[in-house]
Amino acid sequence: MSDKTAFVWDEKCFWHSGGNYALLAPVGGLVQPMVAGGLPEAPETKRRLKNLMDVTGLSSELAMMSAEPASMEDLLRVHPASYLDAFKEMSDNGGGELGLRTPFGPGAFEIASLSAGLVCQALESVLRGEARNAYALSRPPGHHCLPDHPNGFCLLANIAIAIERARSAGLGKRFAVVDWDVHHGNGTEAIFLERDDVLSISIHQDRCYPHDTGKTDNIGKGTGKGFNMNIPLPPGCGHKAYLDVMERLVIPRLQQYDADVVIIACGFDAAGFDPLARMMCSAETYQLMTRQIMAVTDGRLVAAHEGGYSEVYVPFCGHAMLEEMSGTDIRAADPLYNRVTSQQPDEHVDAFHRGVVDRIRDELRSFGAFAE
Repeated sequence: MSDKTAFVWDEKCFWHSGGNYALLAPVGGLVQPMVAGGLPEAPETKRRLKNLMDVTGLSSELAMMSAEPASMEDLLRVHPASYLDAFKEMSDNGGGELGLRTPFGPGAFEIASLSAGLVCQALESVLRGEARNAYALSRPPGHHCLPDHPNGFCLLANIAIAIERARSAGLGKRFAVVDWDVHHGNGTEAIFLERDDVLSISIHQDRCYPHDTGKTDNIGKGTGKGFNMNIPLPPGCGHKAYLDVMERLVIPRLQQYDADVVIIACGFDAAGFDPLARMMCSAETYQLMTRQIMAVTDGRLVAAHEGGYSEVYVPFCGHAMLEEMSGTDIRAADPLYNRVTSQQPDEHVDAFHRGVVDRIRDELRSFGAFAE
């Protein structure tokens, strides 16, 4: 098995464009167009991560590669033909919007298929032993997308597509998804809700987005009962709370499940300074959460980039994660570390957050999603 970290990316994914929005509000009436940008899901967060890696020299230590787009056969394992045909037709005719906050321009179908293909390549590189671990700089993201309804900037369910392709190729039987994007991974949850061959864990800000999903009592259905685990945290949680969640809830559940591979739905929007959430994680938080997972997987994991909307801070969070994955000596010093950590909760709030984790653990245990 190779000890390299694969980094799977493609410039064309940066060319995906959204529609006529100002932050999350459609332009029109009293909503003015924005001078620059539009949707928060913009290419610069991802492009600047790749640029930072090039400047520090980290790119030269990784196995850099692109991938072929996911095929129609790959997509049909997750999405119905009716949705894919409607998406392709609208994409070919200049773009539009099919779901909730998922506007897209011309050529979006091909770019979204490429984004899914990057995740497929990352997963298969690890399962085939061609890389120890892998990071897919996927864009557009995927964890909110339902089989027939795009949602929250997500047009195709990238991780689910990759899992189903790997399974069909006989590369794995049991998969675990740890989604630490600050928004609930409702799409991944819905796709695997009635199955026990995929463990889905979502750590998210409570009722941030979507506001009506992500509760602790949704632990799966039928055969999948007990294999869906939601960890909704109150606004203001930061470094200590997230590491506590990982240590006391996520890691024990991963050890119980013993998946062939762990896939991280890797959003960086729980970090301080993100415009779409109110959490207080730092780049170090992501590095240490990665370390916690690698400790129980012998370094074997796959990361698929999801959200994160601070153009300045996302690159440092991603770089810190890749430092840990690759074992490099290269560092990109966090320029905002002192500002984030100076606003961390005091000991009384820490105690409150620990109590929150206690409560969530007890709820999950009572519902049957967690057992110590």
